[in-house]
Amino acid sequence: MTKKWWHDKVVYQIYPKSFYDSNGDGIGDIPGIIDKLDYIKDLGVDVIWLSPCYKSPLADQGYDISDYYSIDPRFGTMEDMERLIAEAKKRGICVLMDLVVNHCSDEHEWFRKACEEPDGKYGNFFYLRDKKEGKAPTNWRSCFGGSAWDDLPGTDKQYLHLFHKKQPDLNWENPEVREEVYKNINWWLDKGLGGFRIDAIMNIKKALPMHDYAPDREDGMCSIGAMLKEAQGVGEFLTEMRDRTFRKYDAFAVGEVFDANPDAIDALIGEDGYFSSMFDFNEAFFGASEKGWYDATLITPDDYKRCCFESQARVGDIGFLSNIIENHDEPRGASHYIPEGDCCAESKKMLGALNFMLRGLPFIFQGQEIGMENLPLTSIDEVDDISALDEYKVALNAGLTPEEALKAVSRFSRDNGRTPMQWSDGVNAGFTTGTPWLKVNPNYTSINAAAQVDDPDSVLSFYKELITLRKDPAYKETIVYGALKPAWEDRHNLMAYYREKEKTLLVIGNYQKQEQEITLPSPYKKVLLNNYHDIATDNETIRLHGYQVLILEM
Repeated sequence: MTKKWWHDKVVYQIYPKSFYDSNGDGIGDIPGIIDKLDYIKDLGVDVIWLSPCYKSPLADQGYDISDYYSIDPRFGTMEDMERLIAEAKKRGICVLMDLVVNHCSDEHEWFRKACEEPDGKYGNFFYLRDKKEGKAPTNWRSCFGGSAWDDLPGTDKQYLHLFHKKQPDLNWENPEVREEVYKNINWWLDKGLGGFRIDAIMNIKKALPMHDYAPDREDGMCSIGAMLKEAQGVGEFLTEMRDRTFRKYDAFAVGEVFDANPDAIDALIGEDGYFSSMFDFNEAFFGASEKGWYDATLITPDDYKRCCFESQARVGDIGFLSNIIENHDEPRGASHYIPEGDCCAESKKMLGALNFMLRGLPFIFQGQEIGMENLPLTSIDEVDDISALDEYKVALNAGLTPEEALKAVSRFSRDNGRTPMQWSDGVNAGFTTGTPWLKVNPNYTSINAAAQVDDPDSVLSFYKELITLRKDPAYKETIVYGALKPAWEDRHNLMAYYREKEKTLLVIGNYQKQEQEITLPSPYKKVLLNNYHDIATDNETIRLHGYQVLILEM
């Protein structure tokens, strides 16, 4: 494998709207990110990824872009963005932005022109179809519920939107669309960006000609996934985009790739892959049901272990996965992957270490490093997330009571990861002096960065130790490039694996509150990391405390 500049990096994802508000309007902003760069630097992070802060009506929290060349005034100005890139660079931090080019906003000038002249140039920037005897062109269900087709204003046509109706899909079959995308990517890279996280990118290829699929719910529609599975040829678009943009700048590109075929791993993230890396969603998608969130199977510690090892085996040494516990689209990892009632500093540290030491790039989502948890909900009226609102209706239609539906929604709602960052135990968790755009988690008085920054036993301090270990010259080669070999795979509620290269490291996590014993195959040389102050050993036998995690040099 040719070594790349990004292989040994640690990435920190920032959701700008909820990170830090510098002007008291209740919305996080780019100057607020600049204010907190020293906190990020102190954590040890090398790269920050910003969720969208382009000009947008925020129908889907910025993933509906109305101008790819402008910063939304809610978040600041282009001068603020340029200052952020420069200030981050001074601290040795590179900046990634979100690339959202499967769709734009219905308020983008391209779509407005398509409405004015559907048979003209800009009509071909989108997927426009005539209604079929008053029905939608196909029975596809959008990712946010309801038909994936909506009326094109002022015409007898409809347009395709795989997501929100304010997010019309761009027609990548049109070379003019692709040219506009590449021009914009290179414009941003010229500004000094280190690269992009690429949103919903596998959706850019549609199965043509478009047709219906077998319905999978009583609404007579089918999941958009049925069409995407049939679509062929996305690699041609991705190869062209890579060669015209990222490769020219040696930029980092991480793809949001779902359901990747094992045979496609090399094409996706291999030596000559479309992307530098792609996210591992195996754990996040475990237990999903076509019926909806209410029918999802909750993940257990053994499921989590199996999902991680499946992903690692599938990729092997072909390329680098980007490993996550949570992000802006997922619930908080501590609440999702730790059994109910067991969230504590020790279990959060264990989960962090088990994920962080996997082969690949560690991604930390804002607040993960202090152990932020899901938001307790008392009413559906508190929910902002459009997908959660749809899933609440789905649950009610399936016969759940409002209380049961709310519980199902609260478990998976994207709002869980989007609540304001908990900086202190002050008003609004120190996020804003105004009224926060989204409810602050009431546990901010006990879970906040200020309380943890000088506490050597805090979750924050443990994450700093993990990052320091990854960068340690004595172990860096093994942690970054070493092979991963599972150990004690059949042991209930135990996740353990070796990382092997110049050194041999053993990562062991007791994934339960009860103690359990393991017998090592040989004595260990050194304890590199431990989320407890002691290690109970008797020769090669170790008695692990509840949720104890150890990183041992063998």
